[in-house]
Order: sequence, then C-alpha cells, then structure tokens
Amino acid sequence: MKALRLAALLLTLSSVAGAGGVLAGCGGKSSSAASTAAEGLQREDLVAVSRDLRQTESSVGREMAAARIAWPLVANGLPASIPASTRTAVATAGAAARAIVVPPLMSESQARTLTGPAAGIAGLFHTFSGLSGRGWTLIEAATNEIAGGSPTAARFARENVSLYIDSVYDGHFDAALIGKSLEKGYSLLGGAPAFGRTLPQTEVEALVRAYSPGALQLHPHPAVQPGI
Repeated sequence: MKALRLAALLLTLSSVAGAGGVLAGCGGKSSSAASTAAEGLQREDLVAVSRDLRQTESSVGREMAAARIAWPLVANGLPASIPASTRTAVATAGAAARAIVVPPLMSESQARTLTGPAAGIAGLFHTFSGLSGRGWTLIEAATNEIAGGSPTAARFARENVSLYIDSVYDGHFDAALIGKSLEKGYSLLGGAPAFGRTLPQTEVEALVRAYSPGALQLHPHPAVQPGI
C-alpha cells in the first residue's frame, strides 16, 4: 500500500517536471498541485504514526514506571556491593523495556518509507525502544557479573556499565522529544482544520503530554564516568 502511494506521488511529480514546455504558462499551478500531493502524504503518515503512538503508549508507561524505581539506584554508578533490591529493580526495568510494543511502522525498515514529520517521530521512537531495551538488559547483566561473576568479568562489567547507563538516559531523552515533534509537525501541516476527524487536536494534545519531558525524561542526569 505504501509503495503504491509513493509511486503515485512520484508519478505526479514526474508528470509535472516532464510537462514543462506544455505547462509553461501555468507552472505555478503545477507546482502547487505537487506541493498539495506531498502535504497530503505527509498528513497521512502523521496520522498513522499517531495511531501507533497511542497503541504503544501503555507499554511505554510501564517501562517508565519501572525506570523511575531503578534509575536512581544506578544513575550515579553501581555501588561496590549491589543489594538484591537493586538487582530486582533493574531486572524489572529490563523486562518492561523489552516488552515495549514496537508497531511495524516504527521499525527501522518501515520508518524509512515515511515522509515529513512522521519520519522523525518514528526515528525517535525506534531509538528510544532500542537504547532502553539494550541498556537495561546490559545493566542487569553487569549487576549479575559484579554480584556473582569472576573477578575479571566483574571488573569488565564495572568498567563498561557507564555506557549502558548513558544508553538508557539517551533513549528516554529521545522519547521525551516525541511529543514536541508531533505538536510541531501537526501545526506545520495545517493543524486541526487540515486534519479534521482523522487527527483531532485533543488527541494530539494527549499524545504530547504522554511523550513529553515531564512524562519520560529521567532524573538525575547520569554522573558515572567510564571505568568507574
């Protein structure tokens, strides 16, 4: 379906470009038609991405709830002796991150087919889900090695855990930008009058709140340095 839409848009653009001589007297109208077709495709993509953001909102919320508990325990690095409660909190956050629903449209392959603001939003979500999932998983592995692994494995884990901690923070930072990107794209493409019932203003406002710094950014900023 996406391929057919892209083909139709390309056909429209090529027809406009190829008819330069015939349409020399009305080039402004031809350019306007191509622009209208492009904006229509961008609106369609933004509606689809917004639908997917609603679909995955619950799983993102569960990951954030778990992250709020685990994050303060690791943001400044892992203690010399890691309590069982910290390992449990990190494991719970890891499981929640791996369970984040990633709709097909947000996958790396399909995100490349998106146009306009939707492409950037899908990219932010893909980065968030990937960094968060891998980051928590590797932090969990590090805590296990430090708690019960060999001295060599424990030393390696402690020297590299800052990278995993930064990964989780960076993923959430990107997630917190999604709402603002949606709001800006919605306005750029005409807002409520242009989208009508396909994407009402109230739905956009709800998604902006759900994917905002207040909802998804982690505090405090990680303070651990590599090798510590």
